[in-house]
Amino acid sequence: MTTELHDIAHKMVADGKGILAADESSGTIKKRFDTINVESTEDNRRDYREMLFRADDAMKNCISGVILFDETLRQKAADGTPLVQLISDAGAVPGIKVDQGAKDMVGRPGEKNTEGLDGLGARMAEYHALGARFAKWRSVITIADDGRPSWSCIKANAHGLARYAVICQANGIVPIVEPEVLMDGPDAKHDIDSCYRVTEWALKTLYDELYEANVDLEGTILKPNMIVPGQHSGTSASVDEVAEKTVKCLKACVPSAVPGIAFLSGGQSDELATAHLSAMNATYDMPWKLTFSYGRALQAAALKAWSGKTENVAAGQQAFTHRAKMNGLAAMGTYKADLEKAA
Repeated sequence: MTTELHDIAHKMVADGKGILAADESSGTIKKRFDTINVESTEDNRRDYREMLFRADDAMKNCISGVILFDETLRQKAADGTPLVQLISDAGAVPGIKVDQGAKDMVGRPGEKNTEGLDGLGARMAEYHALGARFAKWRSVITIADDGRPSWSCIKANAHGLARYAVICQANGIVPIVEPEVLMDGPDAKHDIDSCYRVTEWALKTLYDELYEANVDLEGTILKPNMIVPGQHSGTSASVDEVAEKTVKCLKACVPSAVPGIAFLSGGQSDELATAHLSAMNATYDMPWKLTFSYGRALQAAALKAWSGKTENVAAGQQAFTHRAKMNGLAAMGTYKADLEKAA
């Protein structure tokens, strides 16, 4: 099983490919559909995701894996084909979001701890039987002037990620560990250096916990935030500065045994998330693959182009394919902003 986990992890960070995060919860997908005035019914959710998974050029050439929500893992396309089969047939690895959301920490106002460990082993076994070969668990960390994050928050979330990861591997599933330092912290002091400090703290604690839990790092993928200033800080950073600080932080924290790092976009614009990733790959030598695991940054243009209309499926697929290709280039360090004109 160890070799199989290693093989899956390496496939997930194949050259020029990245991961499509299509694991929006029912509440999140409703918010996305509200922006295009489409009702969030089971059939509409299926049709939207089927549109993405049948975009052959993108799926076969740019997407290495797809993170699914529980509903989607069980759904069938309009013609009766399981959606998970569409993903596998395209050569991508099907995955599943398994956490049950970030909940308020008792005694720690404004901080969250991710839940979902209860019964996770049984759910993992079922998900493996349904075709999932990797999973995702997200924890969230907020920077604020009132002292957040606390050590309790950092420690609790790192411990939860480690427990989840070892349960994944015991069931033949590669864990994506996602400790996200949110970029929408409420205060002006959340500048790029604060992001660096807290991200370094979170990552070092995470890898201590993974070691203590006896997690096989070669069978894992890290999904971190980039080192960027907070949205409310009133500051900005160049593409080169984000790339330099992000790589420096990762080199200080992430063991070389990890096969790859798949960034979340975390509220960045589509093109900026792509530019940051490309700058890292073009400029620095690193012991791991750097790629993307984007949700909104891959889907926003496709969702708008589709707008819930059958006659717009081709346009939606074209928009998705363009973003997938741009990020595939970024994963190789060859993205150029003028390529966006092809959209």
